[in-house]
Amino acid sequence: MATIQWFPGHMSKARRQVQENLKFVDFVTVLVDARLPLSSQNPMLTKIIGDKPRLLILNKADLADPALTKEWRQHFESQGIQTLAINSKEQITVKIVTDAAKKLMAEKIARQKERGIQIETLRTMIIGIPNAGKSTLMNRLAGKKIAVVGNKPGVTKGQQWLKTNKDLEILDTPGILWPKFEDETVALKLALTGAIKDQLLPQLLPMDEVTIFGLNYFKTHYPEKLQERFKQMNLDDEAPEIIMDMTRILGFRDDYDRFYNLFVKEVRDGKLGNYTLDTLDDLNGND
Repeated sequence: MATIQWFPGHMSKARRQVQENLKFVDFVTVLVDARLPLSSQNPMLTKIIGDKPRLLILNKADLADPALTKEWRQHFESQGIQTLAINSKEQITVKIVTDAAKKLMAEKIARQKERGIQIETLRTMIIGIPNAGKSTLMNRLAGKKIAVVGNKPGVTKGQQWLKTNKDLEILDTPGILWPKFEDETVALKLALTGAIKDQLLPQLLPMDEVTIFGLNYFKTHYPEKLQERFKQMNLDDEAPEIIMDMTRILGFRDDYDRFYNLFVKEVRDGKLGNYTLDTLDDLNGND
């Protein structure tokens, strides 16, 4: 498989900014999509963060498979990474994140207190790939609309400090994808959930490949959800046959693109129910 390369200039700049600003924060908040706990982590950023204390937030937990979210949280915690699973649209998010930050930095706060230094506000940097929900999270933490929110990646282009409450101050960073996808499956998962802009997909992955991947994944892991949403779908057929049949059944004539767009939108909008595209088997390179 040819390596998929894509690295816009603003992402290269953002990577430099992350490196330069690490020294200004007490810890790093890594935001990932709970449906992609592994695939939406940027290995380049993990390398940049190094030994800096890290809080891993699995956002959009309301869209993910709760059983797998639990498994992933246990896995990350076993690696010594403090992990939360949240829906950043909920009001309780503020308390959950603030409490976790204090827990993460408890030792540093205690050490400074012994020296007579009172840490009033903890500073963090929120990083993650596009469309993981950073703007929504920051708006929630600040209690007002401070960040541009859009249901598409790449909305936040610059960086800004945001005062959320007396306990927390946040340095926003744009969503950063990594320079290339060595693993095409990771790229397919990101495309299916909307982390890669649809306008860029033709350069990276044809929409039919994204649809076939999605159909096969749901056939294997969530066949009942597929059947419930598309009652006339024959799951015994191979994905290309399913696409041809469903295009005909839905009255799209030979317009297969219409079915691709419909299916991908249904998956992204949660019309097929809760799902997670990463399993713990992926850690071993198995699917």
